[in-house]
Amino acid sequence: MDVKKVVQQLIHKYETDDPFRLAREKNIQILFGDLGGKLGNYLKYKRSKYIIIDDARTPEWMLPYVCAHELGHALCTPNDNTQWLKTYTMSVNADQVEHIANEFAVELLLNDMVISDNPETCIYDLGINRGIPKQFIRLKKL
Repeated sequence: MDVKKVVQQLIHKYETDDPFRLAREKNIQILFGDLGGKLGNYLKYKRSKYIIIDDARTPEWMLPYVCAHELGHALCTPNDNTQWLKTYTMSVNADQVEHIANEFAVELLLNDMVISDNPETCIYDLGINRGIPKQFIRLKKL
């Protein structure tokens, strides 16, 4: 799967890179609640898709990334109910489903237009400003 291409088509079609707005456009419900240690979770139940974000444990600056990551599950691996990486196991060496979701989130939040619109800003500063944890910024395909 060409994740970058999927993201580019999504941004072009909906004219946004906001993961919350994209979820709404794709009829994916976003819920907030206590997940007991996970920052976010994706769930598909009876053809309905849900993104659940732990609003008590997820730092505010990371909300876009968590939503984008779960959106990646919903759009790239929609039939796999998976949990987002637990806070103590965040790693770029996650299994393939998690890797795809991480790559999707990075490509969405750090898309080529964001980079070209900010030529004076390094990719790591852009990524951090967009809510991407530092260890995942290297997933960006330039």
